[in-house]
Amino acid sequence: MRTFAVSALREPPFPAGRHGETARVGRESIAWAQRLGLVTSGKRLSRADAAGLAGRVCPAAPVERMRLLADLISWLFVMDDACDEDGLGVAPTRLAPTVAALLDVLDRHGDPRATPATESGPLGEALADLCRRVRLFGPPGLLLRFTSQVRDYLLALLWEAVNREHGRVPAVDEYVQMRRHTGGVQPSFTLTDLAAGGLPGPGRRADPGLVALELLAADLVCWCNDLFSYDKENRAGPDSHNLVTVLAEGSGGDEEAALRAAADRFNRGLSAYLAAEEALSARGDDALRTVLRSRRNWIRATYDWSQTAARYA
Repeated sequence: MRTFAVSALREPPFPAGRHGETARVGRESIAWAQRLGLVTSGKRLSRADAAGLAGRVCPAAPVERMRLLADLISWLFVMDDACDEDGLGVAPTRLAPTVAALLDVLDRHGDPRATPATESGPLGEALADLCRRVRLFGPPGLLLRFTSQVRDYLLALLWEAVNREHGRVPAVDEYVQMRRHTGGVQPSFTLTDLAAGGLPGPGRRADPGLVALELLAADLVCWCNDLFSYDKENRAGPDSHNLVTVLAEGSGGDEEAALRAAADRFNRGLSAYLAAEEALSARGDDALRTVLRSRRNWIRATYDWSQTAARYA
C-alpha cells in the first residue's frame, strides 16, 4: 500500500524538516507513557514513532513544547489502539464509561488542585498531565480550545463505536466530517500553534478563509493517513472508518477504483489548499503566516512520516 500511496499521491510541495532532538524526545515520551501506566512496554509506542511525527511538524520549536505535541500524539495512539485493536471501541456501551471519565478530566481544565470525580485510570492521568502543561505554557483561550477539541475527539470515538456495533459504513460526506475529529488532528494543530508561537486572536481564528483552510489541512492529513494505513486496518476484516472503504461502499465494492478515488480526492484537496493558502498569505500578518507554515508542516510531515512509520508496516 505504501507503494501505491507514494505513486498515486501528489507529493506536498513544502520543505521538509526534522527537529534535532527528535530521538531524545522519543525516548522521553515513551518513558512518560510508561511512568503514567499508559503502556507497560514501549515496543508498540516505539513502532508508532510519535516523536518522529512531532519532530517533522515542529522542526524549530522549543524542545519542551515539541515534546508536549509528541506526548499528545502518543496519547492519541494509545487511545486509538485501545479502541481499534484492544476491543474498547467495539460497542458504545463498553466505551462510554471511559469517555465519561475522560470528559470529567477535561471539565477540570488542567487545574493541578482538582481531583477527578470518577476513576479515569492511566488515560485520564496522562490527559490531565497534558492539560496541566497546556495551562502552564499557553494562554487560557488556548487551553479552552484544546479541551474542546479533545472533547470532540472523544465523542467522535463513540460515533465510531456505534458504527462498529451495527456493522455500519457511513456515507462519504458524513465520514469526511467525522474523520476530522476521530483523527485527533484539531488538538494536534492547537499544540503545534503553541509550539511554533503562532497564536492569532479569536477574530482571526474565526475568519472564514482560515476556517476553510484548517478544514482542508485536517482532511489532507487524515486522507493521507487513510491511504497509508489501509492495509494494516483491513487485515482483520474491512474497516468502515477508512476513506477507501467508505468510497468502495459507495461504488459497489470496487477496491481498486476506491483507492484511485481516495488518491484523487487527496490530490484535488491539495490543489485547493494551495490556492486557499496563497489567498490568505497575501493579506496575512506574522501570526497568520506562522499558522500557515505549521499547517504546511503537518501535511508534509504526515506524508513523509507515513512512508517509514512501522505503525503501518
